[in-house]
Amino acid sequence: MSLGEDSGSALGYQTARGKDYPSIRQFTVFLENRVGQLLEVLRRFKGSRVRIIALNIHDSTECCIVRFVLTHPEQGREIFERAGLAMIESDLIALELPVEEDQPMLQVCSALLQGEINLVQTYPLMLPLTGRTAVALMVDNLDAAQETLAARGFKMLSEQELSEMG
Repeated sequence: MSLGEDSGSALGYQTARGKDYPSIRQFTVFLENRVGQLLEVLRRFKGSRVRIIALNIHDSTECCIVRFVLTHPEQGREIFERAGLAMIESDLIALELPVEEDQPMLQVCSALLQGEINLVQTYPLMLPLTGRTAVALMVDNLDAAQETLAARGFKMLSEQELSEMG
């Protein structure tokens, strides 16, 4: 039996996307570092229901790495694929920051440190008209981070919630 066939289902494997935990997807797209490349990509979303709620850019002389979090990731992936863009898909945590805390990121980092979880990337999420403050977190152990943060009372946002906002 080839691995391309539904070989994992008989063994009871479950993929990360099959889990029902509040993670979100980040798309890392590789672009040539030249004027207008980002604008070209952004124009592809015009007329779709996909909204960009996080954008992070890291450039170098040769290329540009752009990270996106989208309200409708399945449709967003299709847009990137139709454009023929090289990309990587990763799971992140979308974490709502408590407004009553003076330094909410201090609380987040303290919780992650106590759980011995490495924070790899973080950037703000732009949540349209919600009045909420949220961040996207990439960590080295997604399951442990979610358990640790939930145990400390942090609210994580799911892709479904982000889709409803967009």
